[in-house]
Amino acid sequence: MTDHASCSTVLSDPKIAIIGGGLTGLLTATLLERASNQSSSSSNIPQIIIFEKSRSVGRLATRYRRDSETGKNWQWSFGAQFFTAKTPDFQQFIAPWLDTGLLQPWCAGVVELTPSSDNGQPPNVQSKEQWDTVHARCISTPKMTSWGRELAAALKHTTIVFKTRVAPLTQYLQSQNQQRSQNQTQAHNQNSKQTELFDETGASLGWFDWVICTAPNGQAIELMADSGFAQQDKITKPQMQACYTLMLGWDDVQKLPETLNGQLVPQWDVAYLNSAVLDRIFIEHQKPARDELLPSVTIHARNDWSEAHVDDDIELVKEQLLQAAKQALNWNEGSAPSQTDCHRWRYAATIVNKDTEELGILIDVTKQWIVSGDWCAKGNIESCYRVAQQTVKAIMQTQ
Repeated sequence: MTDHASCSTVLSDPKIAIIGGGLTGLLTATLLERASNQSSSSSNIPQIIIFEKSRSVGRLATRYRRDSETGKNWQWSFGAQFFTAKTPDFQQFIAPWLDTGLLQPWCAGVVELTPSSDNGQPPNVQSKEQWDTVHARCISTPKMTSWGRELAAALKHTTIVFKTRVAPLTQYLQSQNQQRSQNQTQAHNQNSKQTELFDETGASLGWFDWVICTAPNGQAIELMADSGFAQQDKITKPQMQACYTLMLGWDDVQKLPETLNGQLVPQWDVAYLNSAVLDRIFIEHQKPARDELLPSVTIHARNDWSEAHVDDDIELVKEQLLQAAKQALNWNEGSAPSQTDCHRWRYAATIVNKDTEELGILIDVTKQWIVSGDWCAKGNIESCYRVAQQTVKAIMQTQ
């Protein structure tokens, strides 16, 4: 792995570029390497480079703060809280990490919560269900980012280039590529389908036989705009919505409001809310392998509410979320959270209903470009694995 500033020595002859170091990108690289190991031809060993715009991989986002007095942390999984494994293929894939304990089932107690009303009616909490290991919801320990980092560390033929934004694959760049390839016949075969990528400053990132874009569809639209991508119109078909995440922390369990401390209602881990603003509440410090955390609670706003307010000032949004959370958890001056934070996800959820047909990965065979992502399927983490499988199958069939 390397930062962009030091990647010139490792970009000598890449073959496959993956734009985006989220789970789709990591799983695609993992399955490509595994497929090459099973191939009888040594020439099929991939040379893969993942270009990631941020400083880390995985997208199973974790945020934490350290208490200077106790040395303990508040910790919030402010992206995906868990994932399921419903297909035999994915169950088999994650089994080694379940064996080591890096992935663990989360057997949460789930309630339905109706916030307090304006006339003083307290929150109403009713038991909903108990998650079990038969239909397990899995989490990564000790943080949700741990699994992504483990996937990245296990890659053998893949370089991850951080803090690098790939420029849109415009027609201009393509014509520039063609001209360069004509002027560099000794370096590049005239019959190859190689694509030269550039970063946002115009610096070359190298030549690639395959380019795989795993960005959210809003970003994929921008990356592929005016590129001549054969299936450009299909990128806009899946509808995605935003999500705001509110993160709350308390200094001690004794300071938790009664709705959380197990005195007013039985202890619970996850709450589904009857609210126009909030969707779910997750109690972080009660998850497996989180015993040392200070009291930490993550709250996801409703996707439709978030989408309606996606361009609002985030501080104003935070205040609205705090007010809604106060009605849900019913804190007073003595039990108010000491830690508050808010994050905006512009592309958080793919709208899926029973009539929605899965898009599947989008392939331009002529250019050897693939647009992929969880939004091409159900929009969940298992979808990352499924589209990675589709991508690897498409590439291996051309070898």
